[in-house]
Amino acid sequence: MVFEFSIGNLINFFMIAVGLGVSVLCIIQVVKAPIPERMRKLFVTFLSLVIGYITMHLARQMLEGFPGYTVRMAIQTVTCIEFMLSGFMTFLLVVLIRNTAMYADKAQIVVSIVLVVLVLHIIMMIVSQFTDFYYYFDENNVYHRSRLYLISNLAPLLMMALGMYLLIRYREHFSKRVAIAYQIYMIAPIVALLIQAVYSEVQFVIFATVGAAVNMFAVITDDLTTKYEKQKMDTSRIEAELSMATRIQVDMLPNIFPAFPGRKEFEIYASMNPAKEVGGDFYDFFLIDDNHLGVVMADVSGKGVPAALFMMASKIMIQNYASMYKDPQMALEAANNQICQTNKEDMFVTVWLGILNIQTGMMSVTNAGHEYPALKKPNGKFELYKDPHCFVIGSMVDMKYKKYEMQLEKGSVLFLYTDGIAEATNMEQEMFGTERMLDALNQDPEAMPEKILSNVMCGVSGFVAGVEQFDDITMLCLKYNGC
Repeated sequence: MVFEFSIGNLINFFMIAVGLGVSVLCIIQVVKAPIPERMRKLFVTFLSLVIGYITMHLARQMLEGFPGYTVRMAIQTVTCIEFMLSGFMTFLLVVLIRNTAMYADKAQIVVSIVLVVLVLHIIMMIVSQFTDFYYYFDENNVYHRSRLYLISNLAPLLMMALGMYLLIRYREHFSKRVAIAYQIYMIAPIVALLIQAVYSEVQFVIFATVGAAVNMFAVITDDLTTKYEKQKMDTSRIEAELSMATRIQVDMLPNIFPAFPGRKEFEIYASMNPAKEVGGDFYDFFLIDDNHLGVVMADVSGKGVPAALFMMASKIMIQNYASMYKDPQMALEAANNQICQTNKEDMFVTVWLGILNIQTGMMSVTNAGHEYPALKKPNGKFELYKDPHCFVIGSMVDMKYKKYEMQLEKGSVLFLYTDGIAEATNMEQEMFGTERMLDALNQDPEAMPEKILSNVMCGVSGFVAGVEQFDDITMLCLKYNGC
């Protein structure tokens, strides 16, 4: 048997044992690390290949020198796998570099070239299994390098060169310490091979491969973790800001009920359920003077923060002009012109604006492209009130709007809403529609406004059956009690 307990062999076994232990610990750590799943899988695969490479190297050393044909076949197989794994490790290194380069388009071409080189490397390893092309075993099953042994390293070296090209070509995608970690991994084994060529008793290449791989893992994982933590902080900040925006938006809408406890002539209740943290729908109601009540239901195009900002500006303008003119037509014409002057994003808003004479029940209304209201007359049921429509607000300057008058009798109930109700969709892609909305309204048409809104919301929730809300749902109910 060739193996002897020399200082060199003891060092080799120590380095192999440490390499295996450290690689296993690295896998455990990388599984727990807060890094992207794809990078986690690549790291685990890479470190598994390192463990396989070291294990094959150890197995070759343990088997070398034992007699017999079976031992020779085992040594040849183990050696072939060892050389193949070095190629797979280098290939995976290039894939890691490419992924770190944020999937740069042309980097995929390099990966394809490296894959071709890897296939050629595998073919040559299989050929060497049956020839003395790279290495051979003598009659005592002792491993020897052939004259062409250095050629076996050409494929891994070429792959490393292509990896170095990616580092240079896409250097703007790498932090300095990540680039250095990759470079160390590519250079360290080459330096170790040169040292080992002079002093072959100690397997410096094992130490260099494991050490460089662990360093690369530690640096890149730390870099990815830092980015993750920063992203997490940014996400928390955004969530906090959205939460604040939601509170600001809610505070801008009338949300204290009963709204006018001293007024017995009418009762009013409204609600808004945004599809996102903040929405583009809005309602409003306000006393213009002791005898006039302004009522607004509106829906801004788009969703999210842009729609919410547009909504806030539109709400303020509509309320100001309605209070100024006490006329829905003039108010919306003025608001439209002001919005058009600064509307570079080409957003628009549908608006239903009514101004109620509290003493007489007469309501002057302008409908700028909004949904038909639902009206219940005394002792009747809710029905759609198909009022005349005008153009939306914010799309064209100097638009002319028209108003009409609606008489609210004592006991009449007006229901306003946005398209989020009618367009609520279930699992079968069916929409809730206005017919189902009317059914929900007429479930208890004599109920108080708050209960009426609750009935509609329950009807929508039961219909969609858990499907994620796509659009904002906003409702307002006004009951006229008369003087």
